[in-house]
Amino acid sequence: MSRRRTDAAPAMNVYDFSVKTIDGGEQTLASFREQVMLIVNVASQCGFTPQYTGLEGLYRKLHDRGFSVLGFPCNQFGQQEPGGEDEIRRFCTQSYGVTFPMFAKIEVNGPRTHPLYRYLKQQQPGILGSEAIKWNFTKFLVDRQGQVRKRYGSVDKPDSIEPGVAALLG
Repeated sequence: MSRRRTDAAPAMNVYDFSVKTIDGGEQTLASFREQVMLIVNVASQCGFTPQYTGLEGLYRKLHDRGFSVLGFPCNQFGQQEPGGEDEIRRFCTQSYGVTFPMFAKIEVNGPRTHPLYRYLKQQQPGILGSEAIKWNFTKFLVDRQGQVRKRYGSVDKPDSIEPGVAALLG
């Protein structure tokens, strides 16, 4: 069984992290071993929220080939994810038919940054080397070995990311 990482120490890959599911359970990202992942900080009241449609479409299209989208709600940008986990889950399911894994609300910047996001940002900094997440729907593409391969901004729509995902799926 893989070890669970909850501190800020460097990790070998994303499989070293444990996260809280939107239902309140604990899940290690090792359960996604050998899958290509798109890890996204999401929000329900954002101008980019309609990307849920594209993310779900990409997930449904490529899941059978070993692809998962992982959604991490975050309320740090314009307070655009104010609800609790039950409300977030209902919204995503009812409004966008989301079936991909969703996790508990986290922080992606600042002193309470979730360790997973601290790692993702270190592995794939943004423009000019900045590690800060600029807004909701920043996406990190992770290969089958758990290595962070690319960072996409909020404006990058899921359909424009598909070729990069497909290349990692082989």
